[in-house]
Amino acid sequence: MTVKIAFASHDRQQVNQHFGVAEALVFYEVEPDHAQLVEVVEFTAAQMDGNEDKLSARIALLEGCAAVYCQAIGGSAIQQLLAHHIQPIKVENGKSIKELLEELQHNLRSDSPPAWLSKYFKRQALADRFATMAAEGWQE
Repeated sequence: MTVKIAFASHDRQQVNQHFGVAEALVFYEVEPDHAQLVEVVEFTAAQMDGNEDKLSARIALLEGCAAVYCQAIGGSAIQQLLAHHIQPIKVENGKSIKELLEELQHNLRSDSPPAWLSKYFKRQALADRFATMAAEGWQE
């Protein structure tokens, strides 16, 4: 069970950025007993100007992620993320990425993970099932 998660952070240690104007997104692949930093994407300075076009590039970078943790996020960004099956998670400013990773690992080991995580794994299982069927081909 591996899940890819992103964090809006300028210092790579804490969640301390608004999603729409984050200086960087920090990506981890998380398993029940291991978390690995896989990528950091840095952005040029963005303004909180309500321009929706800047969101599409950020959301495209999140493809394959189950969730993005941020200090704040606008309503439009929430709607767009959910439409792409990415769970936005708002946390208090300065929340430790290490602590959040540990919490997520605990949830991965749990028999009752949060609903958003359960939905993510159900979608993954369905996608894997269809990929297997496509690879087998059709026999008549």
